[in-house]
Amino acid sequence: MAATVQELLATANAIVPRLSPQQLADLISRPDVVVIDVRDATEVQRSGKLRGARNISRGMLEFRADAASAYHDPVLQKDRTLVAYCASGGRSALAAKTLLDMGYTSVYNAGGFDELAAAGIETEPA
Repeated sequence: MAATVQELLATANAIVPRLSPQQLADLISRPDVVVIDVRDATEVQRSGKLRGARNISRGMLEFRADAASAYHDPVLQKDRTLVAYCASGGRSALAAKTLLDMGYTSVYNAGGFDELAAAGIETEPA
């Protein structure tokens, strides 16, 4: 039987730990942490992104995360901690679960950009 988006989100949210803004603030300065903004480029252009975050849209994530892909982003290494966020936390939950499925072991969902920015996480233009 095919899964619905609600079922996919429920599974992702059950598997991927969700960080509070304070937990993200504590992690973000570590050199082994990569923060990934999985929103589309047009969204990031409108609002900016978290300081130092890499914009890898949800649609390209698997290609950027796979070392065998021609599109691989070398900053994505399996010995690093990856933290995903999006506009509200849904795409980042699905993205983080995908990263776990691909063999990454330290992966978190930080939720939505507006919530993180409102909590004082530093932002920058795209």
